[in-house]
Amino acid sequence: MPLHPQVVEMMAKVAALGLPASNEVTVEEARRNSELSRDVVEVEKEPVGSIEDRTVLGPAGEIPIRIYRPGSQGVHPLIMLYHGGGWVIGDLESEDATCRGLCNRVSAVVVSVDYRLAPETAYPGAVDDCYAATVWVVEHADELGIDASRIATSGTSAGGNLSGAVAMMARDRGGPAIAHQVLFCPVIDADFDRPSYIANANDYGLTRDGMIWFWELYTGSGDDRNESYASLIRATDLSGLPDATVIAAEYDPLVDEAVAYGEALQAAGVQTKCTVYEGMTHGFNGRLGVLDSAKVALDEAAAGIKGSFSRV
Repeated sequence: MPLHPQVVEMMAKVAALGLPASNEVTVEEARRNSELSRDVVEVEKEPVGSIEDRTVLGPAGEIPIRIYRPGSQGVHPLIMLYHGGGWVIGDLESEDATCRGLCNRVSAVVVSVDYRLAPETAYPGAVDDCYAATVWVVEHADELGIDASRIATSGTSAGGNLSGAVAMMARDRGGPAIAHQVLFCPVIDADFDRPSYIANANDYGLTRDGMIWFWELYTGSGDDRNESYASLIRATDLSGLPDATVIAAEYDPLVDEAVAYGEALQAAGVQTKCTVYEGMTHGFNGRLGVLDSAKVALDEAAAGIKGSFSRV
């Protein structure tokens, strides 16, 4: 189907800023411009019980985290969330609306991780931080009022990549036991020649050139990008991974690799649901209150998480 009218309206607001592409400016300028683009599209931020910022100890020092708690009392399951931005851009504000939405829909504690960014910290710094923060939260479950037997990971774009990578790392390292992984519009593979990369190379927000730039800053052009915690689909074994919800967008350069990963997980025996949202562009799921499909996608992710939690 054509681009949804709500997407067209949203993209027009961003285009009116007249900002250059991320790969055409410095990293610092790209980060500032990303914030401007984010702020010009006002999303819905649902109220939650409480929000707390703190830090945890990671492999290279303190990692900022933000903890979202539901309004109800008692012990709650855990959703770890890793923001998007090509491993280069983004912060704890990037997916604030998504964190709130998942907190309410799953009645879970959501912990958002402000991992180290590239190029200042290259691969595997981001995934090491995300895994370390997840381990720390689980180890402090009693203090945080968390049921550590019910854990999910989540993220959008590069955050979806990190959600899958942490789930894989937890399997490989013997824990924590992740019940579900949510991958919104995920980065899955350092392959820029899939049909969707060509068809959606320009004009839909995220571009092919932009993705090449992100990968260069995160992994360089060497063998690191072929490792399983970077290009998830290149892992030799996908069995034993958590249940998965993969959300993709029709007009996204990454849609083909998202679908391919969903199919690969299913072939490996992983309970997986993969949905392509028609008329949507990359990262649509975070535009709550702007795009109707964003709430549908969030509801789908929450249902997948709750289904897995019910089977733990």
